[in-house]
Parts: sequence; C-alpha cells; structure tokens
Amino acid sequence: MFAALFVFAATGGVFAQGGASLNDTARYLAGLAADAESPLARLTRDAGWQQHARQFDTAWATLEKQQLSKVRAWSDANAKVPARPLYYTFSGPDFVYANAFFPDATTYVMVGLEPVGPIPAIGERTRHSLGHLRASLNTILRISFFITSDMNSRLREGELKGTLPILYVFLARAGKTIHEVSLVDLDKDGVAHEVAQHRPAQRGVRTGPGAKIVFSDGNGPRQTLYYFATDLSDAGTRSSGFLKFCETLGAGDALIKSASYLLHSGNFSNVRQFLIDRSKTIVQDDTGVPARYFKKEEWDLRPFGAYIGPIEIFPGMYQPQLQQIFRRGKPPKLDFGIGYRWRGHDSNLLLAIKKDTVAHGN
Repeated sequence: MFAALFVFAATGGVFAQGGASLNDTARYLAGLAADAESPLARLTRDAGWQQHARQFDTAWATLEKQQLSKVRAWSDANAKVPARPLYYTFSGPDFVYANAFFPDATTYVMVGLEPVGPIPAIGERTRHSLGHLRASLNTILRISFFITSDMNSRLREGELKGTLPILYVFLARAGKTIHEVSLVDLDKDGVAHEVAQHRPAQRGVRTGPGAKIVFSDGNGPRQTLYYFATDLSDAGTRSSGFLKFCETLGAGDALIKSASYLLHSGNFSNVRQFLIDRSKTIVQDDTGVPARYFKKEEWDLRPFGAYIGPIEIFPGMYQPQLQQIFRRGKPPKLDFGIGYRWRGHDSNLLLAIKKDTVAHGN
C-alpha cells in the first residue's frame, strides 16, 4: 500500500514526507499527470483518478473556451496594469478569475468566510474525496462564482477540507508551479505569523487564519497568494489585523464580483474605504463599490455590458447612478458572463481607474 503523506510547517515553506512535492500534490488533485518519478504516479493509474482527470479536462476545456480566454482578452485590452498587489475581497478561493483578470499581480490577497483547512496530503484514501472536490467547484465552473453557504458545508466534509485543495486545483490548471505553502495567522497589528496549524482565534491577539502560497508561471517571477478566512464587516475588521496587513502591501488593484452587495451596506464601510483609497484600478460588477462613492474628480468610470439591476433575491440594490453611467457611456458588449447575471447578455462590469493613475501612465 502507498504510504500516507504528512505535511509540516517549516521556515521556507511546507514539505511533504514521502518525496511528493507540493506541485505533485496540486497536479494530482487537479487531474493532471504526475512526473514519472513522483511517488504519486502510481496513484494516477487508478481508474477513479483517471475518471476524475477526464471530467476535469472536459470542464476546464469548456471554461477556457467560454470564459477564461475571453476574460483574459478583455483584461489585456482594457485593464492591463503594472505588476502590483490585487485585493480580491469576498472572493472565496476563486483564484481562477483573479488570475484571468490580473495575471501579473505580485501578490493576490483573497478573502472569504470559507475555512482554510489543513495543507492537503495525498494518500490511498484521497481518491474517495475527489468527487467531493469536483462537486465543490461545480458552481464556479458553471456560473462564475461560489455560493458561500454551499461552499461552507462542502469544505468541512471529507478528507480534502478547506479552501487549500481548491486553490491547488486552480493553480495547477492555470499552469502554475507551486514552490512554497504555509499556514499563517494575522495578529492585531497585521503581522503574519507562520503556524503549524490554526488555533481558535484569541480575542484581540490573533485573527484572520490564512494560508500563503508562493508560485510562478513557468520561468516567470515568483508571485504570492494569501487567502484569509476573515469577517470583512466593520466589526470584523476592527478586531482583526487584516486591513493593517493589506496596508503594508501598498497601493494595488481590486476585483469585486458576486459580493452579495455587502459593500452597499453601512456595516462594510472600512473595507469599502480601503478599496477606494488604496486601489489604482477596480474591476467590479454591480455588487461592488456603489457608483455614488466614486468622486467624479478622482475616478474615470468605464462601463461594459448591460446594467439591468440586481436579481430578485437582492431587492433594494438598484443603482440609479450606475444606470446613468451605463446609459451615457454606450458600453461595449461583454462576450462572457460574470456575476449573478452570468449568462452574458445581461452581465455588467465597471472599470474604475483612478485619474492620477491615468495621468501618470501607471
């Protein structure tokens, strides 16, 4: 029998006993062939894994054709920005769209309520959780976003718990090479501390359990992804060091989609103000920062697609100001679906560019 793998945190990253690299593990979970010398190679001969690989191959080919290739083309034509941090609030583990919209980000900061979980370890029994892993990705592969309540229940079951297995899949399928993985906690001052495992947060001491992944695209520069399971409400940000941590990274860009209109609420004013103050460029659907918060003298607003208002489960979130922007802006059509109106013909995006960014060409 194949010996189970164990992982432990150490300076410089996380290492797997048994000789399997972090990248081997990610490729196995993503249904991609392992190196012939990898200790995981024998597990890929299993019929269950091969079916898993075929199903992921089919799903990703569809996603690439219908969505990702078009998102990358849109971003390259409209939102090409220098390499700098990306703040993707209310993201869950959605690296796939973060990378499609902002492929050159130096640091991806992603946030959700979904648990981080342990660092994935592959053993003989892992194949029994592969179907569960595919099911947890079902909605984002079909309709471009995760459903938080569904994710929270799925990510607490089975052997592959938490968001890390999903991030591994997305990184591997995006062609990335994973170099380091570690679990981190944030203290109240926004300092990230590497930990062997997450402990329950102590009030005012450590909050924002997360993970840090260092990866590269082939021989390209190394990039970093942080995922934090953190409450972004005003009460949550006051009691955590999350926004202080983000401040240490400096100005960057922002992506917001399918965010339940939380930034429209007075209970999320801290993170909303952070995004307005620290973002050079914001790509968002209508669930992001309400149009009324963008001062005309500070922002250039460019609409894309069609704005017809929120779906029925979000009453009262219609934005007359945003409707005016779309009516006057004569927006180009989108050839991909995004957000809650994911079918494409009624999807919307707003590209907000800070005017000092335009003036200085950065």
